[in-house]
Amino acid sequence: MTAGPLPAAFPAPPSAGRAALVALVGAPAALAACLTVIGLLQLLPAGLWWDALHAPDVNDPRQLLYRHAFLPRLLVAVQAGAALGLAGTLLQQALRNPLAEPTTIGTNAGASLALTIATLYAPWLLETGREWVAFSGGAATTLVVFALARGRSFSPVAIIITGLIVSLTCGSASALLMAINREYSEELFIWQTGSLVQNGDAIALALVPWIAVAAIIAFLLVRPLRLLDLGEEGAAGLGTRPTLTRLAAVAVAVALSTLVVAAVGVIGFVALAAPALARLAGARTLGQRMVWAPFVGTALLWLTDRLVQIAPFAGDIPAGTATAFLGAPLLLLLLPRMQATPNRLRAMPLLTQHRARWPSLLPMVLILAVAALAAVAFGQGLGGWHWALPSELAEWLPLRAPRVIISLAAGAMLAVAGTAMQRMTGNPMAAPEVLGVTGGASLGVLLLFLFSAGLDRAAMFAAASAGALVTLAAIVLLGRRHAFAPDRLLLAGVAIATMASAFSAILLASGDPRLDFLLAWLSGSTYRATAGDATTAAIATAFTLALVPLTARWLDILPLGEAAPRALGLGLGRVRSILLLLIAVPTAVSTLVIGPLSFVGLMAPHMARALGFQRALPQLLAAACFGALSLLLADWAGRTLIFPWQVPAGLLAALAGGPFFMILMWKGRR
Repeated sequence: MTAGPLPAAFPAPPSAGRAALVALVGAPAALAACLTVIGLLQLLPAGLWWDALHAPDVNDPRQLLYRHAFLPRLLVAVQAGAALGLAGTLLQQALRNPLAEPTTIGTNAGASLALTIATLYAPWLLETGREWVAFSGGAATTLVVFALARGRSFSPVAIIITGLIVSLTCGSASALLMAINREYSEELFIWQTGSLVQNGDAIALALVPWIAVAAIIAFLLVRPLRLLDLGEEGAAGLGTRPTLTRLAAVAVAVALSTLVVAAVGVIGFVALAAPALARLAGARTLGQRMVWAPFVGTALLWLTDRLVQIAPFAGDIPAGTATAFLGAPLLLLLLPRMQATPNRLRAMPLLTQHRARWPSLLPMVLILAVAALAAVAFGQGLGGWHWALPSELAEWLPLRAPRVIISLAAGAMLAVAGTAMQRMTGNPMAAPEVLGVTGGASLGVLLLFLFSAGLDRAAMFAAASAGALVTLAAIVLLGRRHAFAPDRLLLAGVAIATMASAFSAILLASGDPRLDFLLAWLSGSTYRATAGDATTAAIATAFTLALVPLTARWLDILPLGEAAPRALGLGLGRVRSILLLLIAVPTAVSTLVIGPLSFVGLMAPHMARALGFQRALPQLLAAACFGALSLLLADWAGRTLIFPWQVPAGLLAALAGGPFFMILMWKGRR
């Protein structure tokens, strides 16, 4: 694998030195130590600490908690932070990518999925060690990411985008497996979100030799890795083999990160933050970063874990969720400093070379009507698979009709919004979900949930619309600064979606009595669909489709660039403002009635184009049909496949959309 020079995303200040590094490590470590001592004193008097360490009194629960829970948790936090700091340093140096870390390149998600599958279906694989299972899964997903990014010369942002999409797909697969195996879902969920809670010192002791061996190998690679700064030819001229060096470094980093996943679950973004902060504080050479980044990682995770334990919530927030708040702002901080990449993401090639005509829409509408009828009348019940009898249909219609209408409406609106975004930005990977607009809408509702005692529909709609519009405006402003480069837009959207996801996890740990409603909504489901929701969604869809013909001329011209629209007399500011509203409002309504969804708005425009609908208006209408059909099928499948349990439609849509996105990247890799 080849890569260019490492972008100076974190230039060290000239005055930075060892004092700054000591302060960087010492300040959070000192605060964490103070909080740890306070916690210890609340648990056990200082005079009993030594005795309880060697010979705890079995009749004193405080000593048992100190010996078998408090201290092991502290040790695991220290070890995991150090391992992740070193892993991030190795990946960033080997890939010449300041954004590389086990979460953003898909390693952690693959390890987590492999452990979930083994736990549920092949527990005998865990007998030889969870570490090997985690390493296999992490290595497999990392290879997939590299294969997809190879066509873009392993450019930094291409690797990150691919890794995050792979992570989303693996996360959806894990969530589906947990939905099918509900008896294990709570325990698996807590573990997957990175819980440092310990019950004994077995894990802390087991990590010591593994991390020690990996660290020794890593430091043996310092010299060949440092030579990579000279480029491929320079490093090879000095007797090293750059490809083997990179593979060795990546293998060690994957081993370190999967060790942490096997021990405590996914701890995100510590491996991104530790090397970055070390560089900021003055660790300019690779050797300095490899020494200091593990200390920074230890201090960060130790402090995060202590803050999590004293957070004013009824539940214990997993440390992995809390660290996401660290990573998302860092991604946004890095984005303006990233070097532009010449390889633009391209659209999927047409499956047919002919241009579809208007009559081609009629079969799509008929298929959609038949599918809607089948979604209401056909399914699995107590008597197995069957069509509903007239008496059953009268009973089922009030329950199923709102779900069907909402699925059709939300799918159509997201598809129209996605098509408009792709044409407005000239970015074939743009979509409300992928660019964080859906995440912004959900973030608006979550903030309303936090600061308001009620959740009436009008307030939720206003909050969702405001969140979607603000997010979309920020994305477009960022895109205009960089000529709407697809990589930058996608990365900014992923950062916003990450923040929304982390914020929702914090709220879910708060113990609020309204959580049942919020949880159903966040899953992207129609569980609580009502006739009022269906009416709102249908009216919004009708207005959206009625406005579509009025924007068709603009959307035919905008992909031509800046000069052509101006020459034709279009006021770009006014046109884009109107299109922003056309995108934000349907996205907000869709998010309101069904919750956050993934990839529906991305897939539908490409499917319409693949069948020959290339002009704006036919593509918009065909995409609306595809979006409605895909979400309808996802909702029907989620309702029937594991009856009497249900799988959220948003989860199935993400599970289908992730591979579609990867195929799209594979098609455009050259």
